[in-house]
Amino acid sequence: MSELTLTSVLDRQLLLQLGDRLKRLRKARKLGTVEMAQHAGMTRNTLRAIESGDPTPSMGAYLRVMSVLGVSGELALLASGTLNPEPSGAAAERSRRAMPLVQVEVKADDGRHRLQDLQSIALHEAAVRLVKDQPDLLQAAKDTATRWIASGDPRSAVLWREWLEVMESGAWRKVLARTRHAQQLRQASPLVTALPATVRDDILAQVVRLKQGISLGAESGPSSSVRPVGEPT
Repeated sequence: MSELTLTSVLDRQLLLQLGDRLKRLRKARKLGTVEMAQHAGMTRNTLRAIESGDPTPSMGAYLRVMSVLGVSGELALLASGTLNPEPSGAAAERSRRAMPLVQVEVKADDGRHRLQDLQSIALHEAAVRLVKDQPDLLQAAKDTATRWIASGDPRSAVLWREWLEVMESGAWRKVLARTRHAQQLRQASPLVTALPATVRDDILAQVVRLKQGISLGAESGPSSSVRPVGEPT
């Protein structure tokens, strides 16, 4: 499994956690969404997307929210190099050995970040990326939805018809959101049937590794920056 594909699910989870943290901070400061959006100079929809960990808003939009909430200094530390100084020679070697690891773990519980929902979001984001570039895969998903509608299950047929509308219009945010309705759509999804088995298996493997715990380390070299918890350095 490549380092790039491994970190895609990890990065998604970190963004979900960031969105939740910003939402908790806003509520702790007793700021409503209207007031918060005004202070940050954005629409309520953009604020909701940020608090949902949506990757669509720009980094600048996330930073404006962090600034209003008084936590932009954490990003400033990273930008200034304070968190990762770059000494040279022997000092650099000592620094690399001494820098601690940060362990990120995902638990399959009833919380907002339960494993099943993360897995569903990751699968659908991968599927959306593929069908945007490969119309044949999108058509295959539409054909699947049409066959399912013809199967005669009226309750699910409502969701499948909505899926046809989404796929026709490209309204992908509707199914990638963290709302209850988006979860229902993903549970009845014809889109992931278009994913090649290799892509699906890779994402599932990433999620399993993330559940076990992945250490984000500072050892030199790209291959050592992300590894499962407990794996020898």
